[in-house]
Amino acid sequence: MPDSNSTAQNTHQDTTAEKSLDGFTRDFFDTLFTGDQTCEDPDLKYQIHGLKQAAEDKNLTFPIIALFSKLKAIREKNALSPGAFGLSRQDLAALAVKHETIDEHKVSVGGRVCRALPIVAEAIDRVDDYLGVKTQQAPSGFELWDTIRENQERIKSYLKMTHDDWNSYSGQISHCIDTIEDLSKIIDLPERVIREVTHVTQNYRMRLTPYYASLIQTTIANDPILLQSVPTGEMVDNKGVEIPPVAADHSPARLIDQFYPRVVTIKATNMCAMYCTHCLRLAHIGKRDRIYTEQAYEEALDYIRSNHRIRDILITGGDSFVLPNKILEKILTALDEIDHVKMKRLGTRIPVTAPQRVDNELLDILAQSNDRKPIRVVTQINTAQEMTPVSGDAFKRISKNVFAVLNQAVLLKGINDTRVKMWKLCETIQENYVRPYYLFNCSYRNPQFTHFRVPIEKGRDIIESMYGNISGDAIPRYIATAGGKIPLHRSNVEGLVNGDILLKKPWNGEEVRYPDADPAIYANGAFAFMKP
Repeated sequence: MPDSNSTAQNTHQDTTAEKSLDGFTRDFFDTLFTGDQTCEDPDLKYQIHGLKQAAEDKNLTFPIIALFSKLKAIREKNALSPGAFGLSRQDLAALAVKHETIDEHKVSVGGRVCRALPIVAEAIDRVDDYLGVKTQQAPSGFELWDTIRENQERIKSYLKMTHDDWNSYSGQISHCIDTIEDLSKIIDLPERVIREVTHVTQNYRMRLTPYYASLIQTTIANDPILLQSVPTGEMVDNKGVEIPPVAADHSPARLIDQFYPRVVTIKATNMCAMYCTHCLRLAHIGKRDRIYTEQAYEEALDYIRSNHRIRDILITGGDSFVLPNKILEKILTALDEIDHVKMKRLGTRIPVTAPQRVDNELLDILAQSNDRKPIRVVTQINTAQEMTPVSGDAFKRISKNVFAVLNQAVLLKGINDTRVKMWKLCETIQENYVRPYYLFNCSYRNPQFTHFRVPIEKGRDIIESMYGNISGDAIPRYIATAGGKIPLHRSNVEGLVNGDILLKKPWNGEEVRYPDADPAIYANGAFAFMKP
């Protein structure tokens, strides 16, 4: 039988110290002191004694928490009470009060050991799964840089590019890869793929800068860079009715798109350094590059000048950074002179497709206009593989000269349609001065890229998985374009109508039907470069 001293130690005592403890700690003590009072393990006794001594001797919270955490673990595993080690409630209460006295925010032992630490442990388990696979499943261009550098040397040799050619925007554009013959020389493509791409490029333009082509990992059949830049047979095989270009029903003036009363888009060129295989403006690209006449730009500016409600202007195309500096500067200056225009945006993929374009002259133009009225650079990065030391440096320099750099990614099958890939993308760009802004569900307007579409529920699962696991400002808003940008929050999804998603526009309550991705097509893993 335990002696009277032991019994007294383990009886609940309303000591002055314990009365000051919070409910978390008192409940913790009640649980600790319900176990066996006898311990036969001398090593364990010695360990507890050492932890208690450290907790008493050091004026730190960590030794105290180490002792209590160990006692909790022993209670759960061995059903031993602190009394088994000669510790009374009074002893532990004194240490708990000491912990609260040291802690700047008066956090209690019970709150920290029984609540906070288990929450952290559970979060660690969730995130460790991601951390363990992210480099393998979603490598960034930083992690692939050695391979990319080898690719660059091979491409430079084939295209006979000098060092200066490679490191200049003019050199990148003049050596663009726009034929399957050139592409097949730098990437080992199966004969079937060569025939297929040859057929497809009779209707759809292909262009890769040598730099962007160097990002392709040639050992991966459906490499995400390859999928985004080289059109495949699905673009002509996919069946469906192409909805008229976005501009057809939302273009109130020359070069202007307008979906909202206070925001307009100036489509300033049809040119891009690289033509994406999922491009929303596929119909605008045409067969040849064009920069428009001064008269065309003036008509667009006159429309903006005449409408005092317009506040925000997006200059895009094509790609706004493809415009010559003189034209870009002229448009920005004109917008800065319009009183009711308060914000400007520049849409560009250049920092990831041809970062050599981001030179001091361009940065000076951005900085001068940003001093007058804020500029946001809005880019599109769809995979962490597009982020390299070169593109990262370009974004860092841009960020020093504009109000914000925002990313509008597109959710694309085989490119970024997993939690790991999307988490890695968002974290990587955030680390490189780019804020994740929108994640667009791939457009239904063009049947040409039906094979890239991802079901909405899949996208919502990916986005919602980010909450509590990555930084809040690294989480983009999930959006569908259906006569404007509609957030795909669950409250905006009204249901199904004959297989279509019924969406509600939050700004006016209007309901619109939005065709979802075909689950059967999405489930087919043998597509693009992986077809048999």
